[in-house]
Amino acid sequence: MAGPAFRAAAVRVRTPATSANLGPGFDALGLSLGLYDDVVVRVADSGLHIDIAGEGADTLPRDENHLLVRSMRTAFEVLGGQPRGLEIVCANRIPHGRGLGSSSAAICAGIVAARAVTIGGEQKLDDAALLELATEIEGHPDNVAACLLGGFTLAWMDTGSARAIRMDPADSIVPVVFVPEKPVLTETARGLLPRTVPHVDAAANAGRAALLVEALTRRPELLLAATEDRLHQDYRTPAMPESMALVNRLRADGVPAVVSGAGPTVLALVDDAAAEKVAALAGEGWAANRLTLDAAGACVLPLAG
Repeated sequence: MAGPAFRAAAVRVRTPATSANLGPGFDALGLSLGLYDDVVVRVADSGLHIDIAGEGADTLPRDENHLLVRSMRTAFEVLGGQPRGLEIVCANRIPHGRGLGSSSAAICAGIVAARAVTIGGEQKLDDAALLELATEIEGHPDNVAACLLGGFTLAWMDTGSARAIRMDPADSIVPVVFVPEKPVLTETARGLLPRTVPHVDAAANAGRAALLVEALTRRPELLLAATEDRLHQDYRTPAMPESMALVNRLRADGVPAVVSGAGPTVLALVDDAAAEKVAALAGEGWAANRLTLDAAGACVLPLAG
């Protein structure tokens, strides 16, 4: 059986940073942020060549072990076969190991690029299948759903299959991220979580997660209450005490602040008038960045621009 045919032209894929959990929405809610990695992929006659600029340029592998390459290989198998060679150029802007979805961005970039360079790729791997494949590689759907779909997402597993819905966050919301100098491994942060939690805490989180959907989409004035968490953030304090101290300090000042994903980045959700003032509260050891909300998710863009 003949393998797939590939486009001769290079393709460019842009994937956004994402913040998962958002306080109470553990392993379910995600938000797409206006900070991007760009990848240009071209099918070559032979071999594998990878150039990396920006985040991870000095540490990421330039071989088959690169997460983006592994994700592409997995997608190509689904699409019918591997190309003879690949040339890949990565421009990375999403910080690694900071809870901003850098691994999800790499996974989504890889599978979207593989589909884009394969003739007839969208017929063989539709958007629902993209989410399934990204979740299979990542292990959970919250970040990859937000990365693929953009906006504000709610993801879940249904009889072993990944599902997600996309919502539009309120236009007035401005995300401010506080990125520390040192990373925290997701495995470390997740390993601190208990196997069981008190029923009263689970009930409180269920209510806050439901409220967060309303707050993020229609009533941002409720964000402080809606971002309260009892399931995971406090348990992770030993791995990121400075992050939790900043979260608590911001919340005491009335700022809706959470740990982004597994941390250690802190995410504040404010309005335009408060964004600069809140960013100035970072203190030493933090890089505070005002971002935009991303609506598009992972997308194929023209090579120029």
